[in-house]
Amino acid sequence: MISTIQKWGSFVRFSHTIFALPFALAAMMVAARNNRGWPGWKTFGLILAAMVCARTCAMAFNRIVDRKFDALNPRTKNRHLPTGEISLLDAIALWILAALGFILASCFLNSICFYLSPVALIVICFYSLTKRFTDYTHVFLGIALALAPIGAWLAVKGSNISSLEILQMVILAFAVVLWLVGFDIIYALQDYEFDKSHGLRSLVVAWGQKNALAAAFLAHMVMCGLLFAFGVLTFGPRCIAYAIGWFIIVICLVLEHWIARRRSLNWINLAFFRLNALVSAVFLIVVAAEVIFQGGFKWH
Repeated sequence: MISTIQKWGSFVRFSHTIFALPFALAAMMVAARNNRGWPGWKTFGLILAAMVCARTCAMAFNRIVDRKFDALNPRTKNRHLPTGEISLLDAIALWILAALGFILASCFLNSICFYLSPVALIVICFYSLTKRFTDYTHVFLGIALALAPIGAWLAVKGSNISSLEILQMVILAFAVVLWLVGFDIIYALQDYEFDKSHGLRSLVVAWGQKNALAAAFLAHMVMCGLLFAFGVLTFGPRCIAYAIGWFIIVICLVLEHWIARRRSLNWINLAFFRLNALVSAVFLIVVAAEVIFQGGFKWH
């Protein structure tokens, strides 16, 4: 049983949930604070279930539609579908079950989440097709990831959202989009030659490695500006804990770009996995700290 769980977890890269989940939980905390109390355990559990199901659905779809390219790419040829470790029918079954699980969790949250759940599924799955027709595939992936904090916010507040909350939510969503665009460009450096020779598109292929890295750095710096604006707008100008976390995030992103320019596969993996996981974790921690320090810790 353990080996089976590990196999399926590896298939959908379950560990990568750490990239989107902290932003969703942070949005949940801010929305609940604005709602004068934290959500109950039921809402919290449903948000987690929706997040896991949505990401599993998107990742399974990605593996299914990219299986032929994965088989040809030396970096990905040992993945589960190319090697036959997982059958195509089993992968499709997981994709369908995860989609149904997401819709069911959304149904139990509130009506607006339920009505928007099919739209969210289309967006998160559509990304996997974009590398075939647009250079801006990273932006589509960023939009897919940015649905996590938006969905968590709506899960807590439903349609009862103020203008200020809409502004907070939009700023955070754009920050997530730019964060993803930046580090996905870095990740795409690994497949530059393969993508170029097989007609797959990305900003790295279209602009070249040097220019794409410059665009990634710009995206991350604008992201830092948006995160700063989100903190001031949400917690006020004296948010000390948030300011410390924001400074750590800036350092992580600058270090990530310094590492990426070494052009080593091992170094790029380090930049992609560890530093970006740290960015999202630090953001969640400092948002939680500010919510608690400002008296928002009231679990229903």
